[in-house]
Amino acid sequence: MKKRTAEEESALEDGEIVRRILDGEEELFEVLVRRYQARVLSHVARMIGSRDDAMDLSQEILVKVFQALDRYNPEYKFSTWLFRIAGNAAIDHLRKRRPRTVPLETTDPRGDSKASSPEYRSSELDPYALLRNTERGQAIAEAIEGLPAEFRELIALRHFTGLSYEEIAEVKAMPLGTVKNKLFRARAVLKER
Repeated sequence: MKKRTAEEESALEDGEIVRRILDGEEELFEVLVRRYQARVLSHVARMIGSRDDAMDLSQEILVKVFQALDRYNPEYKFSTWLFRIAGNAAIDHLRKRRPRTVPLETTDPRGDSKASSPEYRSSELDPYALLRNTERGQAIAEAIEGLPAEFRELIALRHFTGLSYEEIAEVKAMPLGTVKNKLFRARAVLKER
């Protein structure tokens, strides 16, 4: 087995990779993992609100995807199928821990209260602009965390995972108009907050 270059790997389409994996070239799954791992992690983290839990869950999702490759329908985009599995796994995870809530603030060892949302760093050198961007990012992250799970998932799929409206409609098995309407309502709630 020869080592493929990054150019050769990027030229392979997802459907072709899946076909070849099913034909016995299981090592090609690494290409799909490299291609989608960060996006799956980001999507799941936004949905469940915990990066640590999302790291574990995204690994489980990729294993589940590998085990279910024979059920993939090549008529549809692989990414759509993958994000449907990821979204369902995140929702299942949220259902299991429903009694718990994600704290918006934590206390560090000195007793100071701080937001648990990730910091959003700016390339600007101005410290006031950096502070403003960090506070704005934290406020947006908190507002997103406060959305109902369905709105949070749609926002994550569109704005953080970068899926088109059509891809989201496929992932969620919803009519395109419903996706657009729910995203409009989710954005309105965010804007209000």
